[in-house]
Amino acid sequence: MTEYAAELLATTAAAWGFPLSSHQLAQFTHYAALLTEWNAHTNLTAISTSEEIYRRHFLDSLSLARVWGDLPHNLIDIGAGAGFPGVPLKILRPELELTLVDSVGKKTAFLRHLVQELGLQGVDVRTARVEKLGHDRAERERYDVVTARAVAELRVLVEYALPLARVGGRLLAPKGAAANAELAAAAHAITLLGGAPAKCVPIDLPGQDAAVVIVIAKTAPTDARYPRAVGIPRRRPL
Repeated sequence: MTEYAAELLATTAAAWGFPLSSHQLAQFTHYAALLTEWNAHTNLTAISTSEEIYRRHFLDSLSLARVWGDLPHNLIDIGAGAGFPGVPLKILRPELELTLVDSVGKKTAFLRHLVQELGLQGVDVRTARVEKLGHDRAERERYDVVTARAVAELRVLVEYALPLARVGGRLLAPKGAAANAELAAAAHAITLLGGAPAKCVPIDLPGQDAAVVIVIAKTAPTDARYPRAVGIPRRRPL
């Protein structure tokens, strides 16, 4: 099954215009093995089979490279968990400067181990709350791309993410069937936080239900009031 899953990754990525080298494929194989090993004692993901890891984690993550436009210089993955989508994108584009943020220490411990084991350079792993990171002068409005997967509904996510995107940068948010409803609810928040009207880009993933990536361009600086204090964006969405 692992061999089939690896072949699916290689052929699908190539069809998307991202041929993977033998070294990159070996990195993905090692990634899957480390994820399975750590998941036995640390709750990193509910997805546990090799085929699901390759299909629903690796390919789902790589699909973002189809919509990010020009190759970004840097990317921040908030609520990174087990490293998706940031680490697969780093494997795909080793020159990408990557920041991985999660508030759970056990998850960032895995991420640091993973980065070392895969030999990745230019990766910063942070154990932090994103509401606080958004007010860090060194991080605020710094990133070409901000991304997050399964972190929060879009009204909440844009308050976490847009303060970190530079003007001219963008938020990429993978979403499922509820994307249109989330977009409608988040329209006011997007404008308030400096974003342009969102685009909803369909993504065809083999063997999976229909998915989309919501793309929001940052067109104006975010008001200094945002993000609000820890917990407030989720309790009282904009």
